[in-house]
Amino acid sequence: MGESPERNDSLPGTAESYWIATSPETGFPPLDGDGRVDVTVIGGGIAGITTAFLLKKAGLTVALIDAYRIATGTTGYTTAKITSLHRLIYADLIDRFGEERARQYAGANQAAIETIASLVREYDIPCSFEHKPAYTYAESEESRDLVAAEADAARSLGLPATFTEDVPLPGRAHGAVVLEGQAQFHPRNYLLLLAGHLLGEGSYVFEMTRAVGLEEQPGGVTVKTNRGLLSSDYAVLATHYPIYDRPGAYFARMQPSRSYALALRIDEPFPNGIFINAGGPVHSWRSQPAGDGELVIVTGAAHDTGTVTDTKAHYRSLEAYARSVYPVGSVDYHWSAQDYITADRIPYIGRLALGHDRVFVATGFGKWGMAAGTAAGMILSDLIRGRTNPWAEVFDPARFREQPEFPDRARKKLQAAGGTFEVDADRFDREVAAIPSREGEVVEIDGQKVAVYRDGRGGVHTLDPTCMHMGCTVAWNNAEKSWDCPCHGSRYDASGKVIGSPTVKDLRGKEVVRR
Repeated sequence: MGESPERNDSLPGTAESYWIATSPETGFPPLDGDGRVDVTVIGGGIAGITTAFLLKKAGLTVALIDAYRIATGTTGYTTAKITSLHRLIYADLIDRFGEERARQYAGANQAAIETIASLVREYDIPCSFEHKPAYTYAESEESRDLVAAEADAARSLGLPATFTEDVPLPGRAHGAVVLEGQAQFHPRNYLLLLAGHLLGEGSYVFEMTRAVGLEEQPGGVTVKTNRGLLSSDYAVLATHYPIYDRPGAYFARMQPSRSYALALRIDEPFPNGIFINAGGPVHSWRSQPAGDGELVIVTGAAHDTGTVTDTKAHYRSLEAYARSVYPVGSVDYHWSAQDYITADRIPYIGRLALGHDRVFVATGFGKWGMAAGTAAGMILSDLIRGRTNPWAEVFDPARFREQPEFPDRARKKLQAAGGTFEVDADRFDREVAAIPSREGEVVEIDGQKVAVYRDGRGGVHTLDPTCMHMGCTVAWNNAEKSWDCPCHGSRYDASGKVIGSPTVKDLRGKEVVRR
């Protein structure tokens, strides 16, 4: 749920996701007044669209709503690998949760791959779907043993995993776990076709419709939007980060992470497979047919959201890394994405919290959302219909019993957000003059903070930097031209408009009164 903020054009290649650049724009209407369906699904990414599609296929009426355009949030900025091999995870899952739950995790992701493949065949979806082997490779002798152990663990759970010494990437590798039968695709071309099948027979897709509140009653759920009310028997929060999170205290159980992607042309064929390294800073590789040849997509340079201002440097470091591995002819596209990583690396899929039987959630996919988001749709469509799902237990958000409290200090900050700021004119002018054109900065004067953006036309925009989700202070992101919250990942454009949940409210203005 969200759209791309303003991009910086000083970096190589087009500042746009390849998936968005090469797929049609959508034009579903906004909600116009109140309505009723069986299930309201909030968020038009892979989890939301898959959930809505499977529910409608099962005979329920569905309203899928998105604050912007569907599949333009995190799903539109993915690497689009569809795999059960999530770096190194299975040995750890077995150690912490036992074989049964680790097998559920593996089974859900494998079933998701099969479901996508089946839907591509059934609906003849032109989305460049291809089966590929997935590799997690060791770049050092130290990680070789971990990779070998991962192969053993995955194989013990019934996955088609082997350890190999042959890693078809340039440079020295020390073996890899390889999982056959994995896949890749063009996610928007896939999802837009599924979304088209939602229309009719009492089901709808509403774009440019922001959910701003939710109320659960004994007999149903009311979703309040900026364009009317939707009443339903059930609601699904598939907004990447749940916009209604206090009952489950998700704010205390997930960490937002940003990573960067480049779509390259290289001067040699790319090997057959999808690849990620086992240890150290993450680097991920895959190829993509691109009409007149082949693009290679490399991702990495990750960091916690809102902790880095010079994000352009991360694009540049990723490009330098790519050029150290392959002879790069050109960089055609660059983009970044945000993911949420849960406390135990397993997504939260199921009822929002204990006692909330009509509100469901899918979140925390930890950079593996194509398979996990599809699995979420399969699990939630079963749970909503009262059916037993073989994988639901391992993903159940109720596995965490302790509920962190919503801090009073955040409430106080939100109540105080906005307003006026009296400041010495000369000092404020000096602070603003130090900010480059088309850049922003949070400045502090006399103990008060103000977010300042210079728009390149001589205008100066001042905002309260208090995030409207839970009161943390936002930070500037110079590559995306956005204000990012380091606590829970809410994102705002340069003028303070929401571009990414969990917040549903814009940053408040802060008027500077000069003295």
